[in-house]
Amino acid sequence: MFKIQDIKPKNYIRLHFYFTGPLLLIISGSCGPQIQQADRLCPGKGSAVEVLSILRFRSEDIAPLKASGQCHLQYYTEDNNKPREENFLVKLWVNPPAEIYLQGDVAFDSKGILLGSNEDEFWLSMKPKEISSYWWGRWSEKTSLGKLTISPELLLEALGIAAADSEENWALSKEGDFDVLTKQNGQTEIKKIYISNCDYLIRKIEYLNERQAVMELDEYKEVLKGFFVPGVIKIINRTGNSGRESESITFNLNSIKAARFTDIQRKVLFTRPQPRGFKHIYKIVGDSIVEQSQ
Repeated sequence: MFKIQDIKPKNYIRLHFYFTGPLLLIISGSCGPQIQQADRLCPGKGSAVEVLSILRFRSEDIAPLKASGQCHLQYYTEDNNKPREENFLVKLWVNPPAEIYLQGDVAFDSKGILLGSNEDEFWLSMKPKEISSYWWGRWSEKTSLGKLTISPELLLEALGIAAADSEENWALSKEGDFDVLTKQNGQTEIKKIYISNCDYLIRKIEYLNERQAVMELDEYKEVLKGFFVPGVIKIINRTGNSGRESESITFNLNSIKAARFTDIQRKVLFTRPQPRGFKHIYKIVGDSIVEQSQ
């Protein structure tokens, strides 16, 4: 059974695949929120334990929600060194802690991009003909999804679930008006979480392991009393590909509302769809991405 607290930082995933089959270089974007210094001084917290306690309390209090808005995507294909850009509508449904479903209207297809997860499985599909691929796996079988830029885990983390997955190996420091939690693996820094001292909301998460990515969060909206959701989520792959510019994807959610899901709705939204009509089908097991027959 998948438990969101079991997610490890190395598992945060990129939608940017490297394998011996067709090289699929997917998602990126150009503009988005920049981390900003607060206009007034606020003291922050006194210890990493105190900060982690606050983040854990908030993650346990996250309510089901639905949202819609725009997505800006910039990506590379294997035959083109210049980035391609897409702007499209997205719809998002979330039922914490593990159920999420995102639908993107790409190339005149309302389900051109599908991303989702439940307690047992996760999946991602993209229908544009230059990609036409479907990825899936079981939480119990995966150890690393670091070859993806966008994933159910990453979006759940943007909402405050599992930003700090345990109390181990975290240290607190100060940078301007931000409390900064840093996670280490031995002497190596693998993740940083920047929290504004004044409203105590997460503004940026840096992934310093193999992902080499950053997630920026801005324009928070209070959906319910004490429950804030970022209206802007930008995920940047800072390494790029073969020296290319950084790749990223930006979500601008202009409508975020609390929701309730019936059992029928949950079954429809959070059940993995079968991979029909795709050129490539991949299963993710451990650190491997295995292409399956049709």
